[in-house]
Amino acid sequence: AVVSTQSTGEVKAYMTVFWERSSELQDLEKINMQIERGEAKIERRHNTRRALEAKMARYRAPFHQLKIQYGTNKGKHYNEEEDRFLVCMLYQLGIDKENVYDELRTEVRAAPQFRFDWFLKSRTAMELQRRCNTLITLIERENLELEEREGKRKTLVKKQGGSGNSTPTQKRKADIAPKNPSGKKIKK
Repeated sequence: AVVSTQSTGEVKAYMTVFWERSSELQDLEKINMQIERGEAKIERRHNTRRALEAKMARYRAPFHQLKIQYGTNKGKHYNEEEDRFLVCMLYQLGIDKENVYDELRTEVRAAPQFRFDWFLKSRTAMELQRRCNTLITLIERENLELEEREGKRKTLVKKQGGSGNSTPTQKRKADIAPKNPSGKKIKK
């Protein structure tokens, strides 16, 4: 909290002096572990934001179209409409905000589509946070699978030496089209 009141130059100057004189500190290992945990938390939050951005970018109207691949983690209590709303609102409110889950709870209570959904309206900010963390994990897993499939497809296209613009069906049709004696393919 103190860092936010300092300018970037002041923080850099402090960091330089801190690391130069860090050997004078008694609890250096403990401090290093705290710094690493903080950096890991920042990295995790950044990865989560990127995962949500990638998921939202796939849809024109995510509040209506967003699909979550649950696998075996569907859960008994939340339905797909509720999950879709939670993910979209979390993205809209900004996952980096300090009190985002309190704001999410307020948005859930104000949403007209949930005016009779007492289960969702009665969730605490902590319960909504747990559900959102589960949904984010599912989204990250889905994004990872899509990246792997895309990577495999690109390597397959490179091995075949094609541009990847034609579909396998188009290639097969072109391969089986009869040829005339001049070597050109004849259209049916």
